[in-house]
Order: sequence, then structure tokens, then C-alpha cells
Amino acid sequence: MNISLVYISLSGNTESFVKRLATYLETKHPDVEIERVNIKEMVKYDQPFYHMTTPFVAFLPTYLEGGNGLDNGDVEILTNDLGRFIAFEQNYEHCLGIVGSGNRNFNHQYCLTAKQYAERFGFPVLDTFELRGMQDDIKRIGQRIETLYGLV
Repeated sequence: MNISLVYISLSGNTESFVKRLATYLETKHPDVEIERVNIKEMVKYDQPFYHMTTPFVAFLPTYLEGGNGLDNGDVEILTNDLGRFIAFEQNYEHCLGIVGSGNRNFNHQYCLTAKQYAERFGFPVLDTFELRGMQDDIKRIGQRIETLYGLV
């Protein structure tokens, strides 16, 4: 079995979380291969997007243009490449859901981009975590992924 974790990370927080999550899942399920798809690296090295043929979970930090997230300031910046990958050849059809990250100090903007993706593509927000996430976040989200992939 293969678990695919598709993500974009700008400051390194989301990448750190996905790496720790992959280690958690690999430790519990040594027979399962964890595929990490880093969209930022794909774009950086001009690698073409490809059609996902297996289920995946997406991870997305929140970077928005100013405002308060209610009546303004809800325009995504810097992370749009993940949206383009999910839209590419209807990859969203294989997305089991999205996990958002952000900073709770931004109130209504906290994980707003993940909520916007869920609405745009029709999959659920599976969970959220703040900044780099804590071990409890890794465990909780890891267990959610195990359930989605039928590993429990």
C-alpha cells in the first residue's frame, strides 16, 4: 500500500510537519510506503504536474493578502501552485481531503486557504494544526489518515 502526502511549504513548517507525520506512519506501518510530493520542489525544478491515480491527502499553509479574512483579505498568495496541481487533470477526484496549517493569531484567517480549497474542490478539511504542529497533532492527523486508508 502507498500513502501519498501532497504539500507545499514556504517557511518549512508544513514540510517539517509532513516529514514527522511520514515518520510516524512508517513506524506504525513498516509495510506501507509513504510518498511525499513537494509541489514547491516540482515548480522550482520545472517538473511537470502529473495525474494522480491513487488517493492522496493535501497539506496547505495559509498565506493571504492582508485584511481580516471576513470581508477582505481572503485572497491566496504564494501557495497557488498546490491548487494548480490539485486541479490538474482532475487530481481533486483522488484527494481524500486537506489539512490546513496557520497561525491562530490571525483569527478568521487561520487555515482559511484550506477551507477555500475544500469548498472549491469538494473535499473535506480533515484537520488543522498551528505553525509546525505538535506531537499530538501528528498523532491525531496520523490516526485520521490511517482510518482513511483503512489501516485501523
